[in-house]
Parts: sequence; structure tokens; C-alpha cells
Amino acid sequence: MRTVSVGRFGSFYSFAARAFAVLALACAALPVTAPVAHAERLKDLAQIQGVRDNPLIGYGLVVGLDGTGDQTMQTPFTTQTLANMLANLGISINNQQAGSNSSSSNALSSMQLKNVAAVMVTASLPAFARPGEAIDVTVSSLGNAKSLRGGTLLLTPLKGADGQVYALAQGNMAVGGAGASANGSKVQVNQLASGRIAGGAIVERSVPTTISQAGTMQLELNDMDYDTTQRVTSAINNAFGSGTAVALDGRTIQLRAPADPAQQVQFMAQLQSLDVKPAQAAAKVILNARTGSIVMNQMVTLQTCAVAHGNLSVIVNTQPVVSQPGAFSNGQTVVAQQSQIALKQDNGALKMVTAGANLAEVVKALNALGATPADLMSILQAMKAAGALRADLEII
Repeated sequence: MRTVSVGRFGSFYSFAARAFAVLALACAALPVTAPVAHAERLKDLAQIQGVRDNPLIGYGLVVGLDGTGDQTMQTPFTTQTLANMLANLGISINNQQAGSNSSSSNALSSMQLKNVAAVMVTASLPAFARPGEAIDVTVSSLGNAKSLRGGTLLLTPLKGADGQVYALAQGNMAVGGAGASANGSKVQVNQLASGRIAGGAIVERSVPTTISQAGTMQLELNDMDYDTTQRVTSAINNAFGSGTAVALDGRTIQLRAPADPAQQVQFMAQLQSLDVKPAQAAAKVILNARTGSIVMNQMVTLQTCAVAHGNLSVIVNTQPVVSQPGAFSNGQTVVAQQSQIALKQDNGALKMVTAGANLAEVVKALNALGATPADLMSILQAMKAAGALRADLEII
């Protein structure tokens, strides 16, 4: 019985040891340190050449304002536009026959309109837009109108770069701002001189879009990168067959597309759904000199360096000093300016900045300096010049 018991426990221990070894091998096989590859859709990385929006622009009038329109004495083009529009409708503003330039100019100068504003209308004509479709338009004041709230845009033709009319805009505007004024006091929230009309323009002419020529089309990457271009080319050839995609340069890929338009739509739908792992972006630091913001990507690294940075401030305080003459001296009171200048410089101790291998360590090292964003701009530029910052600096 004792021998049998030892045999059973020995087999149990042997089984447990084998199970533990298998579990250890399984844990070792898991990609603990290697991060999971992050792939993106090809739709987010590239676009088909020729599939693009076309900007449209037009000039028109907004009416129905509550006394917040253009001051017509300072914006004569508003009254001139209104007179031309009324003339096209068969209405003469001077109640005389057309042809008298002096009477027309006098009538225009006497018009004091406060509920009309001259505006510029802009829109984007999307690709493959057909006549009858509605697009959104943005209306912006051209003169000195105080507010466009409650206004109605009159019929305005929207033209393209070739001077042709592609859409007609008209409708009631939606202005996101608000404001009020009284007795010289004014309160305003957001912008009142611009508004938007959802579906305010009707497409009258379509733009021919050619995406395939001689059985080929061009695929353009959003960012120029030879590594990403090669990965996209390999992914397309693996999905549709060898020779389907050929890289022309670091951004453009030539595709062998079906000749049938119906098959082209299916081909592009499958093409944009491909998952491609883009190459790692170049290390870059963006410095915004206007707002003082600093943005860096995860590829930025630091080398070990020493930084000393001190703030220098100059304070000038000027006070008037009155010199009063003595009694019966027939002198004059003189006011002089007395200035006091103080120079203050904070101690800038030399601090060691250790090398950073990732973005978190870089941020930790820069925060250890205790500098403001404005100071960090100068520090980062000095680090770049010294070769301690491994990234490209871009100032916007």
C-alpha cells in the first residue's frame, strides 16, 4: 500500500511538473513586450486622384435684418447692388426713366438702409454631385453689418474657378452668436457677422470626374513616405494579385483598374477597406509661437544634456513729480516724470536632463526643468542646436 501510494503521488507530481512546463512555455510565447500592430484602413491613408471637392463663391444680399445691416453711407456697393437687383425686377428707385445718371446717383446716396447687408457666399461642390442635390453654404458679411441674425439670403449664383455657375443659393441663415448693446455697453458671444444655411444651395451643373484613364487610376497618399507607400503597394498586390499596384514615387501609386465603371466601384470599395500598417512617423515637435503650445509625437527622444535657464525681467515704474515754486518767487509749477528701473534675474541652476527613450520620459525630463511653455520653446531650440533633441522642429 505504501509503495502504491508513492507511485500515485509520484505520477501526480510528474503530471503537475509537465503542466507547469507547458504553462510556462505558453506564457513565454505570448507577445508581452512586443505591442500589437496597429493597422489603419487604406481609406484613411490615401485617396483616389481626381475625387475631390471644388470650391464655389458668390456675392449676394441678405435682407430682413433688425437694423443691424450695412451703413450704406460707408458701403456704397450695398446700395448699388440693391439698385441693380431692383432694376432687374423692373423697379426704378428714382421713379424716373433710366438714363439720368445724376438722378440715379442722388437716389442711391439718399438710400439709408439698415436691414440689408452685402455678403460673400462660399460652398464646396462635392465629387460626383448631380444637378438637383442640395449643399451647405456659408454666408459672411462683406461690409460693416453688426449682425446677420434673422437675415434671409437672396438668390445668389455660385461660380467656380472657370467663371461658370454651378449652384444657386438662397434661404434663411442660422447664426450661432448672440449679442446686445445699449448706451455704449455691448455684450457679444461668438461671431455675428457670419452664418450657415444647411442645404441652402441647389446644384445646377455637375463637374466631370475622371478617375480612370486607359484602365489605370492613381492612388495618392495623404503623407509622403516611401515605407508606407511600399507597404500599401504590397497589401494591394497581395489582395488583388501581383502587378495590380505599382509605386511611382513616395506618394503616388498606379493601379490597374477594371474598365467597367460598375466594377470600378466594387474595386474601390474593396480597396479602401484594406488594412495597412503605416510606417512610424518622423520625430517632430510643433511649436506654436502665437499660443505658446507645444506638441510632440511619440518618436521624439532626448540625449543626456545639461540645461541652465533663467528669467530676466526689467520693471520700469514712472511717477509724476510736482515741483512747487516758493512764495512770491514768480515761478511756475512744473510737473516732471521720475522713473525707477529695477532689473531682476532669477537664478538658473544647471540641471541634468537624462536621456529619454519614449514620450513619457521626455515629458518627465522637460517638466523637471520647471520652465513655462514660452521658456520650453527656447530650451527645445537650444537642445536641437546642441544635438540633444532627436526630432524636427516646426514653428507655426
